[in-house]
Amino acid sequence: MAYKIAFALAMLAVAQAAVLRTVAPVAVAPAPVLARTVELEEVDPHPQYSYSYDVQDTLSGDSKGHVEERDGDVVRGEYSLVDPDGFRRTVTYTADSINGFNAVVRREPLVAVAEPLVKAAPVAVAAPLVRSAPVAVSAPLVRSAPLAVAAPIVRSAPVAVAAPIVRSAPLTVSAPLLRAAPLRYTAPAFAVRNL
Repeated sequence: MAYKIAFALAMLAVAQAAVLRTVAPVAVAPAPVLARTVELEEVDPHPQYSYSYDVQDTLSGDSKGHVEERDGDVVRGEYSLVDPDGFRRTVTYTADSINGFNAVVRREPLVAVAEPLVKAAPVAVAAPLVRSAPVAVSAPLVRSAPLAVAAPIVRSAPVAVAAPIVRSAPLTVSAPLLRAAPLRYTAPAFAVRNL
């Protein structure tokens, strides 16, 4: 298929070249020159500006700022930022057409140890404290004997069936259930020792 397309394009190019040879050349008039008006911007001979910004983001730890002012050809400014090693870098700079760009870089620790502003007066000590008598400890607690259960619970004897069950005969129980005696609670005895 690709051969057919290439062959068709080649035939088209040959036919077009043949047609162009038979047609007489046409004279083309030169394009007219258009004049364009260019408006020049006005240049301030003594530019002046000043700006500043400050970022203190406690969530991300971003802390930076910048102050700059220009008066004519003289630019003065200062910017500061916190380096990854925990130091604050402050750059103070000036720029003019005579001296060029000059910068002074200072690095300071971010957390400075502050000296105490006022020394505290010594604390006056009063008379020594009087200790009280030792606290008396009572005798250890004596536990009472464990609760006693009067008698074990008695269950009735199982139903004995001697003969096959007859539907008409009533079922008999040998003895009623016996209840156990009530539980008794003995109060604990405490011993008091004199010191």
